[in-house]
Amino acid sequence: MSKLTLARRLARYACELVADEIPEQVVSCVRRRFLDSLACALGANEAGPVKAAIALAAQTPQPASSVFGTGLRTTPELAAFANGTMVRFLDYNDGYMGLEPGHPSDNIPGCLALAEAEGASGRELIAAIVVAYEIQMRLQDAASLNKRGWDHVNYINVAMAAAASRLLKLDEARTEQAINIALSAHLAMRQVRSGALSDWKGCSAANAARNAIFAANLARHGMTGPSPVFEGEMGLFKQVTGEFELDVDSFGSADNGRFAILKSLTKTFPTNGELHTAVWAGIDLRERIADLSTVEAIHIETSEFNRRVLADSPEKWRPRTRETADHSLPYNVARALLDGDITLASYSEEQIADPRAIALMKCTTVSEDPGLTKLFPRYLANRVTVTLISGEELSSEMISGPGSLETPMSDADFERKFCKMAQPHISCAAQNEVLAFISGLERQTSYAPLFRAMSTLLI
Repeated sequence: MSKLTLARRLARYACELVADEIPEQVVSCVRRRFLDSLACALGANEAGPVKAAIALAAQTPQPASSVFGTGLRTTPELAAFANGTMVRFLDYNDGYMGLEPGHPSDNIPGCLALAEAEGASGRELIAAIVVAYEIQMRLQDAASLNKRGWDHVNYINVAMAAAASRLLKLDEARTEQAINIALSAHLAMRQVRSGALSDWKGCSAANAARNAIFAANLARHGMTGPSPVFEGEMGLFKQVTGEFELDVDSFGSADNGRFAILKSLTKTFPTNGELHTAVWAGIDLRERIADLSTVEAIHIETSEFNRRVLADSPEKWRPRTRETADHSLPYNVARALLDGDITLASYSEEQIADPRAIALMKCTTVSEDPGLTKLFPRYLANRVTVTLISGEELSSEMISGPGSLETPMSDADFERKFCKMAQPHISCAAQNEVLAFISGLERQTSYAPLFRAMSTLLI
């Protein structure tokens, strides 16, 4: 008997996970990630890419899937793209750092769009989300994409194709074909996160989810895809990642309880996750510096990844767009020193052009600390040292922070984040309706109440 392809083994996992056997701890985690995603979506309502995605979806009215904040219903693919852009735009949704970074909650809008279109129960929606997290995060642990010039959303191609196939009730063979189509046909380049970042930085993941749903629907109707898509002579291993092993038999199950979603991280700032500890260090130092005009130099010691990705080009040292600023290590430390916080307003045009921030960035240097690199990716650590004109040095090292595995956000934290982002857009009554819906997510049989509660969003 020939060895099963990796795509087939992933398909088997997606098909065989029993929804009713998912532990309560995991179900609770899904509820938190779902609410966190809704908070992010609410905060992005004024974003240009969101408006563009909604305008596109409006051109294809269908009764299948709803778009947050509107009365619009469209195809699952276009709803997944519009809602996914909302969730991802602020860089405020959850994340995970393996050999490759990524945001597994990018799969949630796609799963929701298909669950609504197919009439899937809340319990089945949760199971699909668990499948997507499991596959994406295990792939992130297995191999780096960014070092070879490819974007992390390529792993969403696989994860979302598997989750979509489950919601479409495809069998193992057709789920394998969905994975084959999604991965081979939609490889995204890392240029999306290099240099001056564009609108597409916040849309790339949503596009991967859209493509994966399309692939699953093709497989549903009998379309086959290139195989073996991982192991083939022109497959992912040889062309993109290099060979890696993935022990699918050890994936999360009711028997072992080792579900990847439990290791995902959440954010207290609307910015890149790997620099959160640098922000906390900057906030700590701000409280110890009486007068920022006395700052002569700032030195940030960080991991190899952070130096290469977050301080890699002239644009990161003088950002001019929101997308570049929230991925700039020097800029975020400067704003933390100036404001003692990072908020949505930190990335306004006025703040990005703030002469005080520019002056602080000009006296900033960044270097790799091999010791911090050794801690990575288990700990996303940073150290910030400020030298004052007097010659005094003040240093702050942060190994971990709120939202990490060591200090996870509580249910109350997620509710506060949601209400903070929702307050400008939906009423208190509507907020409570959303919270009530999510608290019983596994018991839901219709998603109309959720979209009604979000429908007063002003876009």
